[in-house]
Amino acid sequence: VQLVESGGGLVETGGSLNLSCVTSGFTFGDYAIGWFRQAPGKEREGVSCIAINNGVTYYHTAVKGRFTVSVDKSKTAVYLQMNDLRPEDTAVYYCAAKWKSGWDICAQYYYGMDHYGKGTLVTVSS
Repeated sequence: VQLVESGGGLVETGGSLNLSCVTSGFTFGDYAIGWFRQAPGKEREGVSCIAINNGVTYYHTAVKGRFTVSVDKSKTAVYLQMNDLRPEDTAVYYCAAKWKSGWDICAQYYYGMDHYGKGTLVTVSS
């Protein structure tokens, strides 16, 4: 099983990044996949999550209207388009998957997921 994040980097305030989470080794459609982030000195939080089978999504209030999660089932990949980035979005972003779950994995204990990526760093300069 693998979840591999990419697309992080350094961007100025107001800029955009598109994160990718490419998965393999499990039945993609049976999972919910979430984007979580951890900023220095803060707890990890669910940013955006999606149930692969029905496409229902969730967004943290801090990113609603700026971030968009999407799925490419043919590539078993989940993307997070991040627009209008702010310094407070600076964090390591992780994707994680949980079997037979829905969008609400964003509100669940991170270490209760089934599979994890290693993260990609997003830095937003002011």
